[in-house]
Amino acid sequence: MIKKETNITKNAPKFNEAQTQAVEHNKGPMMVLAGPGSGKTLVITHRTKTLIEKYKVNPNKILVITFTKAAAQEMKERFGKLMGNQYVPVRFGTFHAVFFSILKHAYNYTANNIIRDSEKKKILQNIVNHLDLDLEDVNEFVSDMESEISLVKGEMISLDHYFPVNCAKDVFQKIYQKYNESLQRRNLIDFDDMLVYCYELLSQRPDILSLWQQQFSYILIDEFQDINKVQYDIIKMLAQPEDNLFIVGDDDQSIYRFRGAKPDIMLQFEKVYPNAKKVFLDINYRSTKCIVETAAMVIRNNKKRFPKNIRTNNQRGTEVAIQEFENVKRENEKVVELIREYQAKGVPLSQIAVLFRTNTQPRSLVSKFMEYNLPFQMKEQIPNIYEHWIAKNIIAYIQLAMGSRERGLFLQIANRPKRYLSRQVFDTQEVSFERLHTFYSDKKWMQERLEQFEYDLKALSKMSPYAAISYIRKAIDYDSYLTEYAEYKHIKADDLYEILDELMELAKPFSNYKEWFSHIEDYAKELEEQSSKKREKDPDAVNFVTMHGSKGLEYDIVFILDANEGVVPHQKAVLEEDLEEERRMFYVAMTRAKKELFIFFAKERLSKEVTMSRFVAEIIDTNVTI
Repeated sequence: MIKKETNITKNAPKFNEAQTQAVEHNKGPMMVLAGPGSGKTLVITHRTKTLIEKYKVNPNKILVITFTKAAAQEMKERFGKLMGNQYVPVRFGTFHAVFFSILKHAYNYTANNIIRDSEKKKILQNIVNHLDLDLEDVNEFVSDMESEISLVKGEMISLDHYFPVNCAKDVFQKIYQKYNESLQRRNLIDFDDMLVYCYELLSQRPDILSLWQQQFSYILIDEFQDINKVQYDIIKMLAQPEDNLFIVGDDDQSIYRFRGAKPDIMLQFEKVYPNAKKVFLDINYRSTKCIVETAAMVIRNNKKRFPKNIRTNNQRGTEVAIQEFENVKRENEKVVELIREYQAKGVPLSQIAVLFRTNTQPRSLVSKFMEYNLPFQMKEQIPNIYEHWIAKNIIAYIQLAMGSRERGLFLQIANRPKRYLSRQVFDTQEVSFERLHTFYSDKKWMQERLEQFEYDLKALSKMSPYAAISYIRKAIDYDSYLTEYAEYKHIKADDLYEILDELMELAKPFSNYKEWFSHIEDYAKELEEQSSKKREKDPDAVNFVTMHGSKGLEYDIVFILDANEGVVPHQKAVLEEDLEEERRMFYVAMTRAKKELFIFFAKERLSKEVTMSRFVAEIIDTNVTI
């Protein structure tokens, strides 16, 4: 528990045997395998202090690297308190900050040479627009391109050997090349360039490398399991020749493979450094025995890992609650019911977290919290489903059914599905069917299509939102349009249908369009408010967090929702290494809980039968009724 550790640091610390070995380590490489809640920050800060006070290392020569600015700041503050708040010039920073300082000295870069995220997006959007690609959602495609460009740079993959996921190979190569040309023209670099340029500089200039090796005689790295190839290659160079490399991490918590993190690097560390010492921080100070033992039942099923026996001296606590529900609606109602009970007992809402596999899952729960006026805050932005292009198509149909004749609405859905209506016919701001009939007066088959279009809009005008979406999908055959679109884009049609399934689920409670549109407006406002709330310091609100976003955090009470196959593990996880990463993610989610853990799943999700996650099956005897 964090409070316990803070008290320890103020007084004479009492380390367990493994912590003592790590803290007292002097020279040469060491790998510290730190399980959840095992006091790794305590170990890093105390080992730094020991290097200075016991082994008389010049603090200027110590480098402590973390993955985020916030983690670096927290580590620096913890170390500062430990040293009695006197200034000690140990360097704390992220990989990017450290590597940029190396580039700064070599190339006179300043902060102005680093491209801002907004500018990066703008450059990519311009490139994509000029390529005239047939895209439904440019913003989504641009985000995908950002991720893929980052992966290629971070892994230092040759463009010829990279096969993109989100577009054709030649399209990706054009975007990649034009993007880099644009950066060079502006004398800008992105975060991935910092790593690549630093690697190239140190590889090609042994004199510069030697200077930095002398500068950083001792290197300590937190969350080592998240390191990528180029980061590791640079660190190996900097640590030579003495290899005073102290790495702390947990291979079981490596969940950023999509960003290029490679758990294999940690697993192979002893092969690269055969004389490395290894220590296990295997006592969990955070969670109850029940939580620690249950989490172990899941993670032990991974094959590629260091075997561990994580234990705790904490009390047994309440059993992990695993519960099945008829559907997601019932699941959400139970979450709200339990949280309101905790609230009535005086439990701070900030000590409760609801964890999801993806940031789209909480949408229905957001509506339920709004209904009960329960305060919540989101660590990550939840995408507004009503802003998705598929939702916009559905809303356009309904707005036309309600009497609007805006040109923009017609252009959105005129040929979804195909009606073979020419864009030329929509040449006025207000469109009339009379004008459309006149335009196609010589084509009987088009007249029939227009009559059917009018009939469909009339039928929609009298329906509830739920019935309308169903009618658009089946009677108007919008689903067939999505099938064709998915084939053309080489993506799964099921992913597109899921947006419609979710829209239908969210529309169920509303009997008319007025109510539904009012809810859509309120929902957008709530998401906007939540976004601004993120800037508040510790509001008393329930935390909505993705499994990825929960890493490094802890809460008294944790709910894991939608523990179903297809959600977690995600349906896209097919390969064994994907499934192992999904299991690690589930393990990370479970080990966020200090006192109570709830794992919920449904029999039916988005009107389809679903089964419990295999990870839940690994915990329970499936013959026992839940």
